Amino acid sequence: MDKYKVSILTGVNETKIYELNKREPIGKEVLVKVDCCAICTLEQRVYDGVRKLYPFAGGHEIAGTVEKLGEDVKNIKIGDKVAVRTLNTCGECYYCRSGNENQCVVSYKSTIHEGFLGPGGFAEYVMVNAKSIYKVADDVDLKHAALTEPLACCIHSVNQADINLGDDVVVVGVGIMGALHIQLSKLKGARVIACEIDDSRLEVAKKMGADVVINSTDMNNVISEINKLTDNRGADVVFCTVPSTQVASDCIKITGKLGRAIMYTSFHPDNPVEVSVNHIHSSEMVITGAVSPKNVDFLTATKLISNKSIDLSHLITSTEKLCNIDEAYKKALSPTAYRIIVESAK
Repeated sequence: MDKYKVSILTGVNETKIYELNKREPIGKEVLVKVDCCAICTLEQRVYDGVRKLYPFAGGHEIAGTVEKLGEDVKNIKIGDKVAVRTLNTCGECYYCRSGNENQCVVSYKSTIHEGFLGPGGFAEYVMVNAKSIYKVADDVDLKHAALTEPLACCIHSVNQADINLGDDVVVVGVGIMGALHIQLSKLKGARVIACEIDDSRLEVAKKMGADVVINSTDMNNVISEINKLTDNRGADVVFCTVPSTQVASDCIKITGKLGRAIMYTSFHPDNPVEVSVNHIHSSEMVITGAVSPKNVDFLTATKLISNKSIDLSHLITSTEKLCNIDEAYKKALSPTAYRIIVESAK
């Protein structure tokens, strides 16, 4: 029987390559030859011990090519370039059936490779249900297709914000998620103000289309500048993409009347934030979150990537081979990195 390789996180700063049996797809299954998979924050946190989930088959930002099909697959063909959605949902709970499958009560518990918990994208092959396959254009760079999942997350966030033409949108933090929020907000017709303490990332913000960039080392200065730009109204939309509750508090402060403050990132540690409920009452501002994409967000992401409507070229820092994945994790943990791509091809 043919074998394939998969990288497993076995402990803090420890990985091991396993060889597993490759089988034939049946029914609605699709065998995807993984071309590349990006390292996300989840895998970084497992690698450095913030989340101890060992053994863990990491990798959920997957792109590859369809190699084999089960007999019941109808709309996918061998050779298709695809992105793989690994967030599993039950399809039966209240949230799935109300169109909010990103809130599924049993999500984040996938098992792609037998014997190992996790999405399993750091491998030569993955076997998934056809419903998890999203085709991209034949001329798409699969490294870009690997960023479908983070782009889909940001699409969900931007949809939560209900951006209108001409809105003043503030994006706080210009990591990869902040950079994607900038581009998507521009597509919505907003004026985008990017805030970041790292001047090199502010240069990336400009490349992503930000109209105004502000070094946010001094938050009082940020508040002053945004008030000047908006005639003291405050921002219509503020995206918090920095995992700091102090920054989250500041984001609420710069949100104007009728504005929307989106808590995009997860926060570690999850410290409480003081807010004036009277201010929320009188301003009618909305404070909400954004977690994981819906199916439609994932589909939209593949369309934007296929249509070249989003520039992802500045958001891939480097690539490493699967056999050198430890080096890839170390690079991903650098505060200067955007996405590190792990290539699975032999």
